[in-house]
Amino acid sequence: MEETTENAGKLSSQKNVAASGHNHHNRYKYLSNYGAGKRFLFFASCFGFYALVAATYAWFVFPPHIGRTDHVSSSSLGCREDNEGSWSIGVFYGDSPFSLKPIETINVWRNESRAWPVANPVITCASFTKAGLPSNFVADPFLYVQGDTLYLFFETKSPITMQGDIGVAKSIDKGATWEPLGIALDEAWHLSFPFVFNYNGEIYMMPESNEIGQLNIYRAVNFPLSWKLEKVVLKKPLVDSTLIHHEGIYWLFGSDHSSFGAKKNGQLEIWYSSSPLGTWKPHRKNPIYNGNRSVGARNGGRAFLYDGNLYRVGQDCGENYGKRIRVFKIEVLSKEEYREVEVPFSFEASHKGKNSWNGVRQHHFDVKQLSSGEFIGLVDGDRVTSGDLFHRVILGYASLAAAISVVILLGFLLGVVNCIVPSTWCMNYYAGKRTDALLNLETAGLFSEKLRRIGSRLNRVPPFLRGFVKPNSSMGKFTLGVIVLVGLLLTCVGVRYIYGGSGAVEPYPFKGHLSQFTLATMTYDARLWNLKMYVKRYSRCPSVKEIVVIWNKGPPPELTELDSAVPVRIRVQKQNSLNNRFEIDPLIKTRAVLELDDDIMMPCDDIEKGFRVWREHPEKLVGFYPRFVDQTMTYSAEKFARSHKGYNMILTGAAFMDVRFAFDMYQSDKAKLGREFVDEQFNCEDILLNFLYANASGSGKAVEYVRPSLVTIDTSKFSGVAISGNTNQHYRKRSKCLRRFSDMYGSLADRRWEFGGRKDGWDL
Repeated sequence: MEETTENAGKLSSQKNVAASGHNHHNRYKYLSNYGAGKRFLFFASCFGFYALVAATYAWFVFPPHIGRTDHVSSSSLGCREDNEGSWSIGVFYGDSPFSLKPIETINVWRNESRAWPVANPVITCASFTKAGLPSNFVADPFLYVQGDTLYLFFETKSPITMQGDIGVAKSIDKGATWEPLGIALDEAWHLSFPFVFNYNGEIYMMPESNEIGQLNIYRAVNFPLSWKLEKVVLKKPLVDSTLIHHEGIYWLFGSDHSSFGAKKNGQLEIWYSSSPLGTWKPHRKNPIYNGNRSVGARNGGRAFLYDGNLYRVGQDCGENYGKRIRVFKIEVLSKEEYREVEVPFSFEASHKGKNSWNGVRQHHFDVKQLSSGEFIGLVDGDRVTSGDLFHRVILGYASLAAAISVVILLGFLLGVVNCIVPSTWCMNYYAGKRTDALLNLETAGLFSEKLRRIGSRLNRVPPFLRGFVKPNSSMGKFTLGVIVLVGLLLTCVGVRYIYGGSGAVEPYPFKGHLSQFTLATMTYDARLWNLKMYVKRYSRCPSVKEIVVIWNKGPPPELTELDSAVPVRIRVQKQNSLNNRFEIDPLIKTRAVLELDDDIMMPCDDIEKGFRVWREHPEKLVGFYPRFVDQTMTYSAEKFARSHKGYNMILTGAAFMDVRFAFDMYQSDKAKLGREFVDEQFNCEDILLNFLYANASGSGKAVEYVRPSLVTIDTSKFSGVAISGNTNQHYRKRSKCLRRFSDMYGSLADRRWEFGGRKDGWDL
């Protein structure tokens, strides 16, 4: 009986223990589920908040480039970012190969494309893509001259096959305008460096095809678009090979980077033959170069003869691939000897960096003498380095990964996350429960024991951090705030690297041409600090050719005080008058002038959009600040125009105009009374010009609006030297001007042009 009772007690005790363990397990399971839900809400809210900030930042800083008229649309295959770069081709002219200047300095004008003047680059990925031949970039230009017709052969990177093909374009106006003809050569492998030459009355091409380990020569069957393989002249993977015909012998210059010990971009070899079709024999001194990449060993274009001397073109790849062009005078070229010496050579340098088409590197040069005796040179240039896209993507995702780590750190500090590795994989697991995963680890012996010890130590980090940074204290809250801001900063940095592009501002072509304009601003001595910021910022915009400072009062600054990437001219006025803004200036060399107040800071991309719209409508005022004048003749801000869903005036504090048309009209006898009233009020010169444009346009539209981005800043708000500091008084004066000019030149109230009337979408 006692034994039975004892057994019954033991059984009851075991049941109680089991029940207690079961209850503890259920409680742990409930707490685990509760903790998991809490963690899910924490991470979902954090990542949602960061995603919202990232999307807002991207929308604010990187607005969509909608409606790029005459540009490559976002849905096009061409002009995509490429890890090899964004190469394009420019044209240069001069009296010799050593005095070449870019086409924009020659002042070549083309009325059809409103390019006054034409500006480099003259061939881009957009040129070919718009012709139905998608291209990511164009490079390696080689010129072939037939009378007055120029043919240009070049590498074009296909975004479909991601390999180089040989494209060709034609010019009948000495290289100012190029007509894409098509793909001259397309093989199953990468092609580039299309060296084109004559031999025995035939036209041949020797492109680079090192991918297949041989050098091919093609013969033109139907020039310039049909070619046939003539011969494999060398079974070597040469890059950038060129021929020189010297003293009855053909010399082949090229680089073989596959040979043992060859230094990439620092190696050069020479072969010779009695015919360009071979057979080729190696030079006794091979390799001619094999070392430093900056010496210009790799060919950078066709060798040329000038003034009885032979010159080889090389490329400096020291800092990065294709950094700059070097030219060498060949002093000795024989079967036994080769000697060359570098000679001074450079193009007019741009100081706009990435905003210039060749601001970062240029690596290929071909020069020919035209029938007129003038020399023409074709050069390729790039605004980024090779590998730029890859580096930006890596940095972007690394920044986003760091932002995720910051969120996890917040979870540690707030107690939402209590362990780094699953707790059941550690030494201190709950209630003696062993999962299948843990049992498998235990059977692994010493290694699993070490893993559990490491896991246990890692899981001590969250409590340690909470002890170090106490979230409920003032310092703890400040620390948490800083951590949140760091996470937001990392998120924005990641978005900028991944979606923000290279940071370069590119101009918008019109009918295949780029152009330039003069930037003009009117200021005086009290606003010098504004002017310094203004010049430094806007001189880096791609299409700015020159800055004219209209100095109205006080001693003018020295030019050395201004940090400018383009020439600056200070025009000191005899009288402090707002009419000076539109004074006829014969020294202005461009047709377009952007009148832009020195206290307005807007992105260069906005400026480029405005210039593109003006080139389409050069007879109009094109600007960024619209106004609407109704029958009451009361001057109002832009909000009034928005409420009436239209505008009939553009402020000339930020407006493009035709320098001949606008300035001549403003200084005409017809505008004399208006100018006198402007001097009397010391205001309203922009309103007067709007009335004059409206008169000249008849019943047609006289103004065009371009919406600026949200990051435009008016620095006069911080300086206290604005002419229109008292807004009410300023508006009363301008209302008075509206009434007076309406009496003189007719009312603007019967005109209203709706926002969003253009197809480009930039006037919304």
